[in-house]
Amino acid sequence: MLKYTGIFGGVQGLNVIVSLVRNKLVALLLGPSGMGLVSLFNTTVTFVSQSTNFGISMSAVRHLSDYAEDHYHPQILHFVKVVRAWSMLTALLGMLVCITIGPFLSSATFSWGDHSLHFILLSPAVAMLAVTGGETAILKGRRRLKSLALVQVCSVLAALLISVPVYYFFGEAGIVPVIVMMAFVTMLLTVRESYRLYPLQLRGARGILGDGMEMIRLGVAFTLAGIIGSSSEMLIRSWLNVTGDLDVLGLYNVGYMITITYAGMVFSAMESDYFPRLSGVQYDIVATNECVNRQMEVSLLLLAPMLAFLIVALPLLVPLLFSPKFLPVTSMAQVAALAMYMKVLTLPVAYITLARGRSLAYLFLETSYFVAFVLLMMFGYEHWGLLGTGIAIALAHLFEYLLVNAFAYKKYGYRFSATVYGYAIVQVSLGLLAYVLTLTADGLLYWGTGLTLVLLSAGLSVHVLRRKTHLWQALTRRFRKG
Repeated sequence: MLKYTGIFGGVQGLNVIVSLVRNKLVALLLGPSGMGLVSLFNTTVTFVSQSTNFGISMSAVRHLSDYAEDHYHPQILHFVKVVRAWSMLTALLGMLVCITIGPFLSSATFSWGDHSLHFILLSPAVAMLAVTGGETAILKGRRRLKSLALVQVCSVLAALLISVPVYYFFGEAGIVPVIVMMAFVTMLLTVRESYRLYPLQLRGARGILGDGMEMIRLGVAFTLAGIIGSSSEMLIRSWLNVTGDLDVLGLYNVGYMITITYAGMVFSAMESDYFPRLSGVQYDIVATNECVNRQMEVSLLLLAPMLAFLIVALPLLVPLLFSPKFLPVTSMAQVAALAMYMKVLTLPVAYITLARGRSLAYLFLETSYFVAFVLLMMFGYEHWGLLGTGIAIALAHLFEYLLVNAFAYKKYGYRFSATVYGYAIVQVSLGLLAYVLTLTADGLLYWGTGLTLVLLSAGLSVHVLRRKTHLWQALTRRFRKG
């Protein structure tokens, strides 16, 4: 678990570094309002994509993980054809839906101007995302982790090379072309790796759509959950745009990006490695508990020091990574970072429902979270402005943690291990102390105490990882050989 979390965490770390450079340049070129516009278009594309892709990117992984390890088993080759056929069908569906509802999306997301043409021009991106999702599912299901890592690295480098020149020359007029070009590049990179493993075969493809109905039935729950999630995100961003303005939306998007997106560098291994592995032991309660708790240990130990550092260092990081115009987002991002402690204790447990294919249960849990998220977000912004959105994110994740763990406790017999409890109490306490510090101290006291808390969190993680794995010995041997 540490190996693959490290691989994908490292890849995501590189992605974050490149993304930081890109976001810094984009923030300087477009400003808060331009960042808000990028957020609106990206959220809308995601909404249409998740509404029309039938959840293939997740449900196909579970089915492919059930097959034998023989990569060229006839059942696997046949199911790859099924996945690709359904991906093409959903690509066409997504593009047509985006074109058809373009005027509605324009009126729903903007209070000024007619942006219908923009959403019509974004329709190819929706189609390409569907194809990318199907091919990515094939790579995940067959655990081609190096290929997935390569695609991620190349995609984020391409984003830097494409977006910065386009925004420099065309400004906000380049937002839609950049989104489409990035979808195209990511699709090409993913298809290249997937076709290397399983070359495209059109023979025998006729009439195979019916063989994917079990995958689609499970995927429908993912689709509905995706619709609810994407529409919630789109609703919040549209509401902030109308209630506030594009500057407020841009600040919110940056705060969300810092806390939620960048923390995903630790969570990225879960879909690629953890989920297929958990699917293999889905009906063994003891093995499931062990698998979940170990993943939680690794994720918590890796993420907690980064969160403590983020909370303390945000006053320096925001102007460094973006520009001084984004400083008002600091307090929002600091409280929202606390949500990631809850997420790291929730996500491994939430995957049990996915691994068992409990579509209705998954839909119930996701819907409950997003309803709470929207209500808390509106309440928070109305009462405390931008800071309130950060408080809402933290409270929504606390609600999700309580709901998901209570559900898994009752339905699946899941139990936290004493080890996870111990690590969580210490690391979450250090994170809370770091946040309290941001409210009560400044100057040398702030930075001295903050650095101490970060070092304590990092020291605990390093000590445990050194004691429980062979990581330290492996690093020592490599250093001596060098």
